[in-house]
Amino acid sequence: MEANNSTILITGATSGIGYEAVLKLLRAGSNLIILCRNQERKKQTINKLRESLTNFELIKRNLYLPIVDLGDLKTVELFVNQLLLEAKPLDRIILNAGLQYTGSKNIKWSKQNIELTFAVNHLSHFYLANKLLELLVLSPDPRVIVTSSEVHNIKSSGGRVGALAGLGNLEGLKQGIGFKMIDGKSIFNADKAYKDSKLCNILFSRELSRRLTISNTNIPVIAWAPGLVIPRSRDGFFRYSRKYNELGQIIFSFIARDLLRITETPENAGSILADIAISSTYNKKGFIYLSNQLGVFSNHKLEMIKTSDEANDQQKANILWELSNNLIEEILRN
Repeated sequence: MEANNSTILITGATSGIGYEAVLKLLRAGSNLIILCRNQERKKQTINKLRESLTNFELIKRNLYLPIVDLGDLKTVELFVNQLLLEAKPLDRIILNAGLQYTGSKNIKWSKQNIELTFAVNHLSHFYLANKLLELLVLSPDPRVIVTSSEVHNIKSSGGRVGALAGLGNLEGLKQGIGFKMIDGKSIFNADKAYKDSKLCNILFSRELSRRLTISNTNIPVIAWAPGLVIPRSRDGFFRYSRKYNELGQIIFSFIARDLLRITETPENAGSILADIAISSTYNKKGFIYLSNQLGVFSNHKLEMIKTSDEANDQQKANILWELSNNLIEEILRN
């Protein structure tokens, strides 16, 4: 991996592929801002890093772990305002957090009464990227990376299983605070909520790139899909949904990971994310979508591919942007 002393802000880095990416980035010399949901998570992350990195005491000066709950937009606002006051350049923004609680029949809400999957996976990321752009443009080599998923695509192997992604006419989002599903008509489904949020990730990335280009601020905006990542630990991506179907998750993990061998490891996916963040390979301006595709003999390969038709809808991307911005303004006024 290329040596790199960039200043990188990353969400979803206290476990899973985000944590593995952090290890690679620290070893490469990067300075990291790792958002932690609470003090307990911060302490756990520091302890894990100390165990994983033999030179932790030397490189801990490269770490800043602020408490920022992506399920509470007002704590995100406070953090953003603090960074803006400091006015230090940001080289990378990695929007990697990806909450899902598939299997739950009950809806979860953010502090501001927004369905939690949408609040964490899209809305807080949208706000972070928009507000911190003025720090990003201070960098000589800025980049935005957004972790999405192939489940956004109803034609993909994961996307066509269970409830399908689809934002409709965004009627739910038009209702403002308290909406349950983005399309405004589906009954609540945690699996669909996750898939819809990953679709939002791509639409947001696409529209961000368009707006940057119009303003003559050409910055690489990279959305990517890591593949099906199932760790052997109880941490990581499935830690929430496992609560609702423990046996089902065990069986699914065994079949997908150990029998069919169609999964990617957190370590490999984390390495890919770190590489996307700092490798000069990915400094081309504009929007691209990359997917860690499963090939022969269970090998994966990162490839530039097309998104779903809906994720390619530039008009919908623009409407999502405007409605997200309106919703944030409504939340922060209250």
